[in-house]
Amino acid sequence: MSIVLSYDYILRRMTTELSSPPLPPRKATAKSPSGLGAGAYQSVNPFNGKTLKTFRELTAGQLEKAIQDAHGCFGTWRHTTFAERAIIVTKAASLMRDRTEELAKLMTLEMGKRIAEARGEVALSADIIEYYARNAESFLVPQILKPEFGEAVIESSPLGVLFGVQPWNFPYYQLARFAAPNLMAGNVVMVKHAGCVPQCAMAFARLWLDAGAPAGTYTNLFISHDQVNQVIDDSRIKGVALTGGVDAARSVAARAGHNVKRSTMELGGNDAFIVLADADLDATVKWAVWAKMNNTGQCCVAAKRFILSEDIADAFLTKFQAALAVLKPGDPLDQTTTLAPLSTEGALIGLLDQIRDAVAHGARVLLGGHRINRPGSFMEPTILTHIEPGNPGYREEFFGPVALIFTVKNVDEAVALANDSDYGLGGSVFTKDVALGKQVASRMDTGMVFINHPTWTACDLPFGGIKNSGYGRELSALGIQEFVNKKLVRTSSIEAAA
Repeated sequence: MSIVLSYDYILRRMTTELSSPPLPPRKATAKSPSGLGAGAYQSVNPFNGKTLKTFRELTAGQLEKAIQDAHGCFGTWRHTTFAERAIIVTKAASLMRDRTEELAKLMTLEMGKRIAEARGEVALSADIIEYYARNAESFLVPQILKPEFGEAVIESSPLGVLFGVQPWNFPYYQLARFAAPNLMAGNVVMVKHAGCVPQCAMAFARLWLDAGAPAGTYTNLFISHDQVNQVIDDSRIKGVALTGGVDAARSVAARAGHNVKRSTMELGGNDAFIVLADADLDATVKWAVWAKMNNTGQCCVAAKRFILSEDIADAFLTKFQAALAVLKPGDPLDQTTTLAPLSTEGALIGLLDQIRDAVAHGARVLLGGHRINRPGSFMEPTILTHIEPGNPGYREEFFGPVALIFTVKNVDEAVALANDSDYGLGGSVFTKDVALGKQVASRMDTGMVFINHPTWTACDLPFGGIKNSGYGRELSALGIQEFVNKKLVRTSSIEAAA
């Protein structure tokens, strides 16, 4: 089933809890959403700074048993049929929908996502899980080849135990798009989630047990950075997937490469939002606000660089600034709140440091630029202009409610500026001339380009990038192909000449 994302649709116990005083919070930064780093697994409500719960990391013995269990489970799970797997996977999707309010509230309490957006993420995650339950068998059907003589077929078989390192910004969606295709392919998965969303991690793991998955099919790991290396080094782990920042990717990809293991890396982005001179300005500004402020800007494919035709730049900025200025901070559990906090205090501090550095190198603040004087990790929606190539902000990813504004004279300048980035995840082009929009899209060096819509995601659309945005694809038919063995089976006559 193709998922059509309307504007309204888009807007919508493996460890022991400690009774001792909470540990210091894990430091998070705006540029490193992966959760790789030392420190406790701790729920801190970014709306008020209140520590909710703290959890222990696994001991060496607990980690070894978890890997043993997963490895043993794979020996059985790999031999189940697609139909047998689909029963469990479909049940997990159904349970997720049944638990929408519980799961959404956990997300809002742990990382500050507005409750309507949290409910939308739960729905999208359940859709992804169900999508692979329904389509995995057809995606992995043996491919018949036509060799010069004899017969040949390519079979797809699971690799084994896979290890995923996942970020906090979409606590269920990131897990769903890693787990669902790989479980349906016959692999089993172990996941290290980010330290600031431990309750979300536990709730997602519980879905699979409650759906009837054997123990070891899906395993949540509360582990340290050193233990991450230990897991990657373990010969029972056959593949590694990370969604996060470039620094985390360098570490994880190098470790996987050292162990000659397949890996995928979905990293950050510096997505261009190109507005050509003929764009429908009112509709484009509406999408621009959503593209920047969805999840408070904490999204790999959020619009970050707004590249405007000089013919409409002033009019666009006037409308865009006015729309951002009226957003009001408040409790993200309150449906009327239009501006949520950033996920952690560390994320806020890191973003403010980036803004100060950019301004020190010549950028100008058109709107915002400060934390909001109230409890919680709230940041003013911010617009920066006059960002020149020598400014560090020109190349950095601002992971939050910060929009960088550029103006260009023509389409060629727009394309050149969009491509002048170390990243290559997504991008969008707004124009009434769809043919021109497609031409621009074809010239952009990214993994995804949307025309007259911000970069976004759906079950049946491949997701991934190039350059420092990583490699590999998730979702769609491509997403299930990353961690399977494409095995050639060749049949020939015994009398055939050598």
